[in-house]
Amino acid sequence: PGRWLRNTAFVVMGLMVGGGWLVTRRIRPDTRMSRWQNLLEVVVDGMRRQIRDISQEDKPSYLYVVGTLFLFILVSNLLTVFPGWVAPTASLSTTAALAICAFVAVPVYGILDRGFLGYLRQYIRPTIFMLPFNVMGELSRTLALAVRLFGNIMSGMKIVAILLAIAPFIFPVLMHALGLLTGVIQAYIFAVLAMVYIASATRVQKAREQ
Repeated sequence: PGRWLRNTAFVVMGLMVGGGWLVTRRIRPDTRMSRWQNLLEVVVDGMRRQIRDISQEDKPSYLYVVGTLFLFILVSNLLTVFPGWVAPTASLSTTAALAICAFVAVPVYGILDRGFLGYLRQYIRPTIFMLPFNVMGELSRTLALAVRLFGNIMSGMKIVAILLAIAPFIFPVLMHALGLLTGVIQAYIFAVLAMVYIASATRVQKAREQ
C-alpha cells in the first residue's frame, strides 16, 4: 500500500506539471486566451487574493509554496472520483511530507523578511525561558497539520467503503460527492493554516517590533 500511495503521489505531480505545460505552452501577448488558460488564471488569482487577505501582504513568493500545496492536495483528493484511486493524502507519510514543507517555509520566509537574528529572537520572547515552549509549538503545529489531513482523508475513505459495502446501489453517488467536497475543504484548510503559520513569522512579529 505504501508503494502504491507513493506512485499516486508521482501521478499527481506529473498531472500538475503536464497540465500546467499544456495550458501555458502557447501563451503569447497577441493570441486569444483559451478556456483552460482562463480557468488557470481564475484559480491563481483566487489563491493570490486569499493569500493577500490572510497575510495582509501582496507577495507572489507566498503563492509558490502555499498554492502548490493547495493544488497538490486538491488534485489528489478530486481524483478519488475514479474507481480504484487512492489519494496519496490518505498516507501519513505523504501528509507528513506536506507538513514538513510548510514547516520549512515558515523560517525561510521569516529569515528572508526579518533577517536571521531577527527571526530567532522571537523564540526567546518575552523571556529566554520560553525557548523550549516556542520550539515545541513549532513542532506540534507541524504534527497537527499532518495528522489532521491524514485523519480526515483516511476516515472519509473508510466511511465511504463501509457504506458502499452495505448499500452499493444507494450511497455511491452521494458519498462520492461528499468525499469530493471534503477533499476540497481539507485542501483549503491545509493551505490556509500553512499561510497563517508563514504570516506569523513575518507580519505578526514585525508588528510587535514597531
